[in-house]
Amino acid sequence: MKLIAITDDRHQVLELASKIMQIQNVVDFIHIREKKKSARELIRLLELLLDKGVPKDKIVFHDRLDAALLSGIRNIHLPGHGLPTKQVRAKFPFMRIGCSVHSFEEAKQSEEDGADYVLYGHVFETNSKAGLAPRGVKELEEIKKRLVIPVYAIGGITADRVDDIHVDGIAVMSGLFSAENPKAAAMYYLEKCKERTMIGEIL
Repeated sequence: MKLIAITDDRHQVLELASKIMQIQNVVDFIHIREKKKSARELIRLLELLLDKGVPKDKIVFHDRLDAALLSGIRNIHLPGHGLPTKQVRAKFPFMRIGCSVHSFEEAKQSEEDGADYVLYGHVFETNSKAGLAPRGVKELEEIKKRLVIPVYAIGGITADRVDDIHVDGIAVMSGLFSAENPKAAAMYYLEKCKERTMIGEIL
């Protein structure tokens, strides 16, 4: 089970870089989702991370194909309202493309359009989606059964809820970037992911 860190758009560039550096050896991917930051700020953040040795293939840009192409990052994540997956795949076949989905139909269409993985949510209640009912795990598990590409879950996933998720990985935002000790939090999530993987192999 993969562990994906998703930035929360609440920290200045230097502080965010520091938090990412604390967890970069623990998580599988670092998803840069900074809607309020300019392209220049995103490039500055990336420069700081690369200077500290963060591998390029671990970094994912959210909805910023321009920044990804300019900086040689091959991982792009497309939100539901973002660029069409099929067109991005046709134009940039070398990119690893992920898509945010909220239903089986969207997930299946993303797979058919050339996505490399889908991110489904929000699964549980979360402050970032206040007032919106969570989607739960039933449809998430159905998506996992019927898709070939990896399926990841997002939304209100605390470490104690990892056992309830039976997909390829989890994406965590506030659980990491709002933690007093991001590295300790990431390590705890990682252990839970390893336990979930072992149980899945046994079953």
